[in-house]
Amino acid sequence: MKIAATMRAMCLALIAVMASSTPSSADSGYIHLTIYKAGWIIGGSGGGGTLDFHGRVYDLTTGGIDYGLVFGGSKTELSGRVRNISRPSDVEGVYVAGGAGLALGRGARAIILTNQNGAVLELTGRQVGLMANLDLSGLAISID
Repeated sequence: MKIAATMRAMCLALIAVMASSTPSSADSGYIHLTIYKAGWIIGGSGGGGTLDFHGRVYDLTTGGIDYGLVFGGSKTELSGRVRNISRPSDVEGVYVAGGAGLALGRGARAIILTNQNGAVLELTGRQVGLMANLDLSGLAISID
């Protein structure tokens, strides 16, 4: 448990440092995502969420593919800030991450992702399920 708390503190510190270097011309909003993931060698994910930007709420759809060592299934709830956007459509695109993880039951998650438009997602949340992975994953986000 101490390792998880230490990792969470390090991720939050990294987010704080990155947030202080945000360009003044860019804007930010808040995002919430629910992602369901399952796989055996090749995995897939899907889900949805919302983007709150300038007082309006936009519905989002997510989907993705994982390739590598993927086993199990999980549900992940992530919330946080999206920065470096000028309009809601800047959130749309593909976010790629390589990683390793193991979730047995409940676990905390923190992740920072960037898409081709320069949008930066700073997300934290909880993952529930049984999932082991050592893979390259892609997550596509689109506005409904």
